[in-house]
Amino acid sequence: MSERRFIIEMGMGNDQYGEDYTKAAARAIEDAIRHSAIPMFEATGLSHEEMRVQVTVGVARPEAVDCAVLAAGLPRGRAEVCAVEGGLNVVNPDTGKMLVVATAAVEAFLPKQG
Repeated sequence: MSERRFIIEMGMGNDQYGEDYTKAAARAIEDAIRHSAIPMFEATGLSHEEMRVQVTVGVARPEAVDCAVLAAGLPRGRAEVCAVEGGLNVVNPDTGKMLVVATAAVEAFLPKQG
């Protein structure tokens, strides 16, 4: 089935104290979806279940991200989350602790009509 992307939003999130990549990624996703409103579903009668949501999060350690937890937290559509290398780690020179910065791209797709 052919799909058409109808929305893409970007976000940034961080975990300043826990060095938790999943938490930073969740905050980046939340930042991205807070910028979106999709009135088309109410206007057209389409179901949110028809929408596929593809999320790509960038962090310095992608293997440390629990993508299943992030996908379960998305509010609409059939969600897929993929973690890739990106983001940023910033070390506090005074404490040696690391601040984790994540970026996210949230894309939504619907089946192509006609």
